[in-house]
Amino acid sequence: MTAPRTVVVATLDHGPVTLTCPAWCVEPHTTPECRADIAHTGPEHRFAFGGTPLLVAMLSADPFGPAWRRPTALYVEQQDFARTLDPDGLRQLAAAYAVQAHRLRTLADELSVLLSGGGQ
Repeated sequence: MTAPRTVVVATLDHGPVTLTCPAWCVEPHTTPECRADIAHTGPEHRFAFGGTPLLVAMLSADPFGPAWRRPTALYVEQQDFARTLDPDGLRQLAAAYAVQAHRLRTLADELSVLLSGGGQ
């Protein structure tokens, strides 16, 4: 993570918009967009099984979006995964999910620290 930075985002509907990015934001904010679509995003955390993506998670905040999307939260997107597995494959998938659940709990703890003011 870096320090918070101030950026000017060219918007299609409100002209230049100045905002402060949180320290975790890796979004370059270089593409013109509508103000309501401006989003801060953190680094992607990829979860996979046997090289196949299962889900992606990243910190996210939408400073000009609807009120329910504004607070910093963890954005989680499930990927397409469909496979027929034998008992060993199922055990391997279950083990992968156990590791990934631990990683998600770790991200939840980091998010709690950010939201409590212990990080930026």
